[in-house]
Amino acid sequence: MAGDMREEALQYHRAEPRGKTGIQVTKPCATQHDLSLAYTPGVAAPVKEIARDPSTAYEYTNKGNLVAIVSNGTSVLGLGNQGALASKPVMEGKAVLFKRFAGIDVYDIEIDSEDPQEIIRVVERIAPTFGAICLEDIRSPECFEVERILRERLPIPVFHDDQHGTAIVVAAALTNALELTGRQFKSARIVLSGAGAAAVATRRLLIRMGVQESNVMTCDSRGVIYEGRTENMKQHKYELAVKTEHRTIADALVGADVFIGVSRGRTISGEMVQNMAESPVIFALANPEPEIAYDEAQRARGTPIIATGRSDYPNQVNNVLAFPGVFRGALDMRSREITEPMKAAAARALAALARQPVPQEVLEAYQIPSLSFGHEYILPKPLDPRVVEVVAQAVQDAASGE
Repeated sequence: MAGDMREEALQYHRAEPRGKTGIQVTKPCATQHDLSLAYTPGVAAPVKEIARDPSTAYEYTNKGNLVAIVSNGTSVLGLGNQGALASKPVMEGKAVLFKRFAGIDVYDIEIDSEDPQEIIRVVERIAPTFGAICLEDIRSPECFEVERILRERLPIPVFHDDQHGTAIVVAAALTNALELTGRQFKSARIVLSGAGAAAVATRRLLIRMGVQESNVMTCDSRGVIYEGRTENMKQHKYELAVKTEHRTIADALVGADVFIGVSRGRTISGEMVQNMAESPVIFALANPEPEIAYDEAQRARGTPIIATGRSDYPNQVNNVLAFPGVFRGALDMRSREITEPMKAAAARALAALARQPVPQEVLEAYQIPSLSFGHEYILPKPLDPRVVEVVAQAVQDAASGE
């Protein structure tokens, strides 16, 4: 981060009141009678109702619009393990996005432990307070165990955004990129760089949407994850293995239609892109440095469709397109979980919205004269007010149909 930006960011956060979030009272509290209703003795009435019927907590408390963002700070925004306390500015930032885009209230919960079982126990104990749990910046592979067990045990949605938010937005972008290049999910050959939380979830969702398992070749820092490999094979990587003779990412990219990078910067070269199929799709999503620089990818091959995780290039793959609407839909339906059909529906809704005319207010917000569906516009813009609405509706429709 440049020096000027660093100082501006620090001043932004330390300006009074400190941090980025607070609590707002939502009921009148100007008179003694108001306070008697808010606390004693009036509060006894809803307490008794909830004790009699726990579902009435959604009527008498903020549970139905309250999400816990839970982190232990072991995988913070590309910075790695920064610890629970240092992750708090990120969790507050996530809370801002929930409130700004979907009107959802958030408590950020930073747990000072790297023990998955301890994180699970803490979340189980606090879960009655919330309508849903958003797991954030918990490293792989521990995040898989934490999410799986909490989803099994809790009667409210548990959603690891690093996994599923990324997967939803990637799937939406790929839906449109394949359409623009005349390809289909069932025949597209995909190389996935990365074997962490985002890669695993992205692969699973793409397969659900029609990609053939045998057509997805996943690579980690040791190369292709192939059947029979024994080196650096953590448990979650076995589902990523495919039968192939390829051993390097360069081998895998020869003739590939799509590259999806959720790994680290400078993973592939322009020469590798030249060896891909005509009009390749390149999603270089590592941040702040993509797997290949935007300009290099553009120069390497005719008319590629390129997406990055950055806001200074076209087609930013940004989780804020997904998670506010997904949680809004799940909370409004009082869903017990966020299912695979709900995620796929969210992806399709995002893709469809990018094909619609862009409202003037969005153009003004981004100070651009025009925007239309094409190589440099395959995803809606985050400030498009329709995004949360269409994603939430898609999630609700999918939940109703299950």
